[in-house]
Amino acid sequence: MTVIFSFACTTKDKITKNASEKINVQASCVAFYNLENLFDTIDNENVNDKEYTPSGPLKWNTQKYTSKLQRMSYAISQIGLDYSPVGVALIGVSEIENRGVLEDLVKQPDLVKRSYEIVHYDGPDRRGVDVALLYNPRLFKVTNSKSYRLHTDDANFLTRDQLMVSGYLQDEKIHVIVNHWPSRYGGEERSRPKRNAAAALTRSIADSLFRVDPKAKIIIMGDLNDDPFNVSCATILGAKKEMNDVKAGELYNTLWKTLDMGVGSLAYNDQWNLFDQLIISAELAHADRSKLKFWKAEVFNRSFLILQEGKYKGSPWRTHAGGVWTNGYADHFPTLIYLVKEVK
Repeated sequence: MTVIFSFACTTKDKITKNASEKINVQASCVAFYNLENLFDTIDNENVNDKEYTPSGPLKWNTQKYTSKLQRMSYAISQIGLDYSPVGVALIGVSEIENRGVLEDLVKQPDLVKRSYEIVHYDGPDRRGVDVALLYNPRLFKVTNSKSYRLHTDDANFLTRDQLMVSGYLQDEKIHVIVNHWPSRYGGEERSRPKRNAAAALTRSIADSLFRVDPKAKIIIMGDLNDDPFNVSCATILGAKKEMNDVKAGELYNTLWKTLDMGVGSLAYNDQWNLFDQLIISAELAHADRSKLKFWKAEVFNRSFLILQEGKYKGSPWRTHAGGVWTNGYADHFPTLIYLVKEVK
């Protein structure tokens, strides 16, 4: 399925919207979304999900679960439509309980016609939440996937696995690494070593891909529970702020400058953070327009996802607040990038 748009171009490697030379490109949307505790209503064995059951403190029942699915499916259906009417080609997700909730999600009326398929592995997280990748098989062809476990000095610490999926987007091979790094529970400083360890694991996965192919096209995405300038992202992962500073084998953080402009993906204590990041390898950042190339990134903070009144006006409209069901979407905004390729 090919959707072609006309863009303006100033040089062979920079696509803009304000120039005299016109080129046709195919745009693909790649996104990430923390779905904020997408749990079913079943008390599953060996999963700490009592909170999300009808008898639990949140009184999580079929009506609430169904509404959550409807909310999340509608939000996902809207991502990427500005430049890709077929919608998001692939989207990493986090805070999902199991494959079953994703199967329920992709069957919702707003998504069912896209026939999204799922890559998911059960992980060891104590709360029972995992990461996964949803993809449109007409747009992205999966060739390989693997789940990586994070081991730390604390043998009792269990967190989300990291998911690597390889495949073909617009006939070019890409590798996607989906993350949900350890939280800041207990304080940012105290919990920092665990996120640094997660960053080191992500970097090692990327480096293993670079050893096989120094020009590998890699997209690292996820809720990193750190901002782009934190040590885990900027130093250990090595994701740079300036595209021109990124050399072969290095990484570019597509959303760092977005945070500099005061735009974030979640709000805490009246401060915006941009934990939900999309980071790309040099080959995607510097490709010429005849190859798959990064064009732009954004926080998908559409009005329907935002609280319009009350104490937290302007922040993401979440499912629960203070233990009270608010029938919202999620406590994070989705983030996305567009990858484009010239069509002759």
